[in-house]
Amino acid sequence: MDKNSLSHTSWNCKYHVVFAPKYRRQVIYGRLKQDIGKILRDLCDRKGINIIEAECCPDHIHMLLEIPPKYSISQTMGYLKGKSSLIIFDRHANLKYKYGNRHFWCRGYYVDTAGKNAKKIQEYIKNQLKEDYMADQISIKEFVDPFKGEQVNKSKKIRCFSTSCENWCTRKKARSMECCR
Repeated sequence: MDKNSLSHTSWNCKYHVVFAPKYRRQVIYGRLKQDIGKILRDLCDRKGINIIEAECCPDHIHMLLEIPPKYSISQTMGYLKGKSSLIIFDRHANLKYKYGNRHFWCRGYYVDTAGKNAKKIQEYIKNQLKEDYMADQISIKEFVDPFKGEQVNKSKKIRCFSTSCENWCTRKKARSMECCR
């Protein structure tokens, strides 16, 4: 069991959090996705928050965080969403036409504590983008892990587009596979 400590406290506080852009718009891709990952990483480092696992999906973000007990989860989420929103609008001024007055994130968020099931949650977050490989709206070049800066493994198998096909395809455009014709 991983334990961290403060002066008189040992702690193991892990939280699975999910939050989304306002109106659940699918805008988290390409350059913005990389910037959001870097911004959230920097903000977490400033507060001593450890990002165990994170994934940026086109319309929401999953993070498994290890937060010191001196910060409440509501404080942490307010800080992450508030500061990141300001920085995002500074770097991407064109977003003000979609979102108005510097409100990039939805008002709420989802949070769950992670205890013994932290490994399962970590696996769940890692596999979030498998569904997005199917989408034609985002090219395969844009699948870069914004939290690590490395390209996501292209050889992961993706679900075939056809509803009648139960095969797994490893190519970007599954429709071109023989099983889907």
